[in-house]
Amino acid sequence: MKKINAEQILWRPNKKSSVPLYQQIFQFVCNNVSRGQWPVGTKLPSQRSLSKLFEVNRSTITTAIEELTSYGIISGKSGAGTEVISNTWSLFLPTTTDWNKFIATGFFHENNNIIQEINRLEFEPDLIRLGTGEIDPSLFPQEMWQKVLNRLGTKVMSLGYLEPLGLLELREALADHLNAEGLNVDADNILITSGSLQALQLISAALLQRGSTVYTEAPSYLKSLQLFQSMGMELSGIPMDNEGIQYWKLPRVTNKFNNILYTIPTNQNPTGITMSMERRRSLLDFCIENRLPIIEDGAYQELCYDDGQPKTLKSWDKNDMVIYLGTASKTLAPGLRIGWIVASKPIVQRLGDVKMQMDYGASSVSQWVLTEFMNSGLYDEYLEELIRKLRNRRDRAVRSLSKYMSDIATWNVPTGGFYIWLTFKSKIKIEQFFEQAVKEKVLLNPGDIYDFKHSRSLRLSFAYITEDEFERSIKKLRRIYDK
Repeated sequence: MKKINAEQILWRPNKKSSVPLYQQIFQFVCNNVSRGQWPVGTKLPSQRSLSKLFEVNRSTITTAIEELTSYGIISGKSGAGTEVISNTWSLFLPTTTDWNKFIATGFFHENNNIIQEINRLEFEPDLIRLGTGEIDPSLFPQEMWQKVLNRLGTKVMSLGYLEPLGLLELREALADHLNAEGLNVDADNILITSGSLQALQLISAALLQRGSTVYTEAPSYLKSLQLFQSMGMELSGIPMDNEGIQYWKLPRVTNKFNNILYTIPTNQNPTGITMSMERRRSLLDFCIENRLPIIEDGAYQELCYDDGQPKTLKSWDKNDMVIYLGTASKTLAPGLRIGWIVASKPIVQRLGDVKMQMDYGASSVSQWVLTEFMNSGLYDEYLEELIRKLRNRRDRAVRSLSKYMSDIATWNVPTGGFYIWLTFKSKIKIEQFFEQAVKEKVLLNPGDIYDFKHSRSLRLSFAYITEDEFERSIKKLRRIYDK
């Protein structure tokens, strides 16, 4: 059996190339196998040796190995090297020119390397997820969930397809819920979606034009997505201060190009900033004057700890300028995959038609579950307790930061949501810091994936991990910084 030693490999990945490092390594192995230089049975060096040889993060090697394994080219054995197991049909998948062409010109752009790595590492069981944007599974309301399922067992007679806008009973329950928060809507103003991301996808596909510009806060959650760019649109970041987006830095021209503003005014992701009331009114007036429609993302609207919920932009909207997005993912459960769009009836009907072409409706089971939570009063009861627990976690998180990071970083104290936006006072190589944290079993969300320029910041979440895990992670970050 042939065995390849690390010192026999002269090739190195090109770190200046636009091709991700793991893909370069993937293609290098395929080329050697297809040329017969590494026949079936060839043993490759261990992942540790390859990582050192190519001067890349161990996770980059792991990604390449997993890709090669998925194509059936090698059999990966962590710590013991890998073995070539196929040199025929499997190679057609990754190396055929036509397929590479399709992959390169596909509809959706690739996420950047760090985002792809985060998405993969989030499922590693031994990592502490310090930036994850969801609630701790231990906060899941199991007893309430059981009550809801028991009640539904006697109520739901069918789980067939639902009407284009979604389950009427759920839309009515949501209308009551939203009206209590100051919106003036009825069931016909609401479209049920499979989460907020699908809502954005529907809007980009049905309402916007290629070449238009989507303005958003800088930094912004939207910057971590390729959704609008994949549709041929530009993303433009507008600076923020402690009161929210600095709207006066938006272009002062009557909207002729189907441009739009995307904003998270309450407990913004990733900064945690909540827009002031004065700023909200001024922003809405500016957008009306300049005919700039608004997508208001209310994902964290209900998670306000200190002063109650601020009024939404949509609640002041008398001109149908605002499309409002809501979701159950940040409060009840991400796995429900239920969100909603609130807009004028013509817009909702148009988006509903497009949604039917995409998936023929969100899960009917999930819609019935959320309806029962809303109508039974269990949702409001659960939300009150969730806010109390998250407030306690925020307070403990801030104390941990004050103890270990006050001399090297600054941060905000959010009034709700999940996130603390921490910024180091001195220059730091954030990607290298990310990789070192992974080695210490801490998974970070670097600020670069949210900002429009290089960032020395981190998005820290206190919602997913316990108070003790948060403090242990911060201690590790301090040790990494001090090295």
